[in-house]
Amino acid sequence: MDSNHQSNYKLNKTEKKFLRKQIKARHTLLRHEGIETVSYATQSLVVANGGLGNSVSRSQLLPALEKCGLVDALLMPPNKPYSFVRYRTANEAKKAYITLNGKEIVDDLGQKIILYLNFVEKAQWKELGLQALPPGLMVVEEIISSEDEKMLLESVNWTEDMDNQNAQKSLKHRRVKHFGYEFHYENNNVDKDKPLPGGLPDIWDSILEKWLKEGFIKHKPDQLTVNQYEPGHGIPAHIDTHSAFEDEIVSLSLGSEIVMDFKHPDGVTVPVMLPRRSLLVMTGESRYLWTHGITPRKFDTVQASKGHKSGIITSDVGDLTLSKRGIRTSFTFRKVRQTPCNCSYTVVCDSQMKGTPPSFPGSAREASQLEQEYVHRVYEEIAGHFSSTRHTPWPRVVDFLKALPSGSLVADVGCGNGKYLGINKELYMIGCDRSQNLVDICRDRHFQAVVGDALAVPLRSGSCDACISIAVIHHFSTAERRVAALRELVRLLRPGGTALIYVWAMEQEYNKKKSKYLRENRISQGKEEISSGAAVPESLAEQVPDVGSQDAAGCVAALTDLQEGGGHASTVTKAKLPVHTNRTSFHSQDLLVPWHHQGKPGKDKAVGAAGPRDPGPVFHRYYHVFCEGELEAACRTLGHVRLLQSYYDQGNWCVILQKL
Repeated sequence: MDSNHQSNYKLNKTEKKFLRKQIKARHTLLRHEGIETVSYATQSLVVANGGLGNSVSRSQLLPALEKCGLVDALLMPPNKPYSFVRYRTANEAKKAYITLNGKEIVDDLGQKIILYLNFVEKAQWKELGLQALPPGLMVVEEIISSEDEKMLLESVNWTEDMDNQNAQKSLKHRRVKHFGYEFHYENNNVDKDKPLPGGLPDIWDSILEKWLKEGFIKHKPDQLTVNQYEPGHGIPAHIDTHSAFEDEIVSLSLGSEIVMDFKHPDGVTVPVMLPRRSLLVMTGESRYLWTHGITPRKFDTVQASKGHKSGIITSDVGDLTLSKRGIRTSFTFRKVRQTPCNCSYTVVCDSQMKGTPPSFPGSAREASQLEQEYVHRVYEEIAGHFSSTRHTPWPRVVDFLKALPSGSLVADVGCGNGKYLGINKELYMIGCDRSQNLVDICRDRHFQAVVGDALAVPLRSGSCDACISIAVIHHFSTAERRVAALRELVRLLRPGGTALIYVWAMEQEYNKKKSKYLRENRISQGKEEISSGAAVPESLAEQVPDVGSQDAAGCVAALTDLQEGGGHASTVTKAKLPVHTNRTSFHSQDLLVPWHHQGKPGKDKAVGAAGPRDPGPVFHRYYHVFCEGELEAACRTLGHVRLLQSYYDQGNWCVILQKL
């Protein structure tokens, strides 16, 4: 709506509602994406809600835009809920602004979406450099004929009796059959001593012989897994267990194309198109080091150009659109390994890993030892690399600090590299961290910081007007120690003082929305931040949570214990702590999270994330991820405290409490 037009008459109710939403869209683009709109007409517009991330394809949006004038370019960034359009003239862009603002279109899912347009100086998007396929990965197009495809699909009997000799299962998101050996998803392995009767179906003999003869495979497989995926289904990112299978893993895609995501430990993500009737071959680095998975969604972002089939989905935002998924059946062939793996990727090889994961602590002494080895020592080692990935403050933490009265004394307990210490120049802030190397980084930045434990902060009782504890308390390994850390924050506060506390959430999808931790690729797209470490709540960045009943019961038990004033450690002791798979949902509250280190240990300088490099050492940090209500329940065990606010913020549970 034209601002001059608005001033000439009083807006009706509908127009007021539209104007509010348009302003909200403008503010959201600025706050979350750094896109600044202008109030005067230009050739370029940003179209809020008109993006690939909103299930709006190029073929739907472009015709509506072209009705208003000659479109020079339509840029649609991947996974974003907006797009940019550039018209030949400013008058044409103004016509689109007036005509399409508030216009309703139907997305590829059949849902109605309202467009909100705003002028920008330039329609631009910083594109990624050209990527290469992961080393050792090959996609062979049209490996079989359409007639063979039909025959192979019809050979799979999904209706046969469940007692059949071949293991057939209906998993949560797909149907599965196993031949040769059953693949156990709970440990990504097979029982080598229990082969399934019958081996691989005879129909595959001639096909496998042909692939061997043509050099596409080097070993004749003895294990086959058939997966049937409906649109909207996927498979979590994973690496096939080194000790279970030989180097070569191949997968045939029938029925429909799919985009599979490959991720390097450095954070580089490469989306690869697997066309219908194509063969994916993974060997070497792509098989042993990169994870591969399929994001559960009904549409894939693909190249719009007709000539593009297999290979990398590039970041050319002028050539991206959506492709609706169909029913895809994959046939994955493996050769079961009979000897330990001796690959060169020792940091991720289960055959060559040294030591075993620690057990859940059964006493205060064991808890302290666990934290010393899997929290304190790790942060001391990775301080420089960790700091290089920690430079963007979280908006609601900034809001809390900026709302404090001028002259307030504020303690940042667990300050890390001090990224919050300079947010509000009107405050007197002091940081405290257990890591000497991180404190040294704070001092290099001319911040006030001291080395100290969050259970015994070296500051006088009642001396602080406010405290913040951001992503710290989840590193304490028992309920008693987590409550003690909260109590220490309260000790520092004067009466009336407030504390803001953030902890990592078990629920990485909340109100049907995934956290950034699950959503984001590590490669930045445009103005997105590059984060080259491992999975940590800091990056606030594809799988839907699948919390088992046992873990859910554990959440309830922990909450009940806290609410009854117990605050006692879990009775589950001596169980080995699981190692989390980065960028996936949590399946346990207590776990070890890998950090793939880059650079020299200690106070190394900032490390870039330009592309894959030789894997550095992998460190594991202990985390206790909090269930909904658990942080509030812990706060209620404290005396002389009022809970002012509790909320969920991008994969974290958060509270603001006040000392009475």
